[in-house]
Amino acid sequence: MDGNNRWARQRGLPGTAGHKAGIERLRDMLQGCHEHNIDVLTVFAFSSENWKRPLQEVRALMSLFQHYLSSEAKKLKKENVRLRVIGNRQQFDKKLLQAIEKAESITEDGERTLVIAADYGGQWDIANAAKKIAGKAVSGQLDINDINEEIFNSYTSLAGMPPLDLLIRTGGEKRISNFLLWQAAYAELYFSPLLWPDFDGAALKAAVNNFSNRERRFGLNGEQLAKGTVEDKPCA
Repeated sequence: MDGNNRWARQRGLPGTAGHKAGIERLRDMLQGCHEHNIDVLTVFAFSSENWKRPLQEVRALMSLFQHYLSSEAKKLKKENVRLRVIGNRQQFDKKLLQAIEKAESITEDGERTLVIAADYGGQWDIANAAKKIAGKAVSGQLDINDINEEIFNSYTSLAGMPPLDLLIRTGGEKRISNFLLWQAAYAELYFSPLLWPDFDGAALKAAVNNFSNRERRFGLNGEQLAKGTVEDKPCA
């Protein structure tokens, strides 16, 4: 969800105004996902590297995050959406941790899922999974010869979620900036020039249509695809 600060600067507003507009856009995206039958939406709200930003901005982001969790949990439950927060929570204060746990508990029965990646990094996710697996192997709970892609995936932050199908980056940059590195192995990438607060329902529809028109081979050739079927339901 890139471009909040730039969106605010273009309008002569403080960066916090851009982040607030970004939260409003997230509500639209959830509605769009429902319309397009997308069961899981994962958003990159705060990266591991974002701690390097000015202290005032970091505090504002943490405050907005906590406010969103507190104000939206019941709405998400009503809309049958489960909230899941992934990332390293060690630097979050007690109040934010409590808000995360409460929101996850309130929405735990939802059929669709909103995943918020906060203090998250793809390299951290992979290293953290490797650390867990190493611990299991050292303790004798896991045979090193049994470790494969499926086992490794079960220790990542999105364990239990369907494979990532579509990764959208807004803001005009053409990189994924350490987001879902393991999960994006076979994902389709879509880069939009729109800043995140301008990425509306029509923009999401364009991304989904673009995805739907792509041929996903997964190592197969065209003849093999013609004989079988490949799951093409998008999971953004």
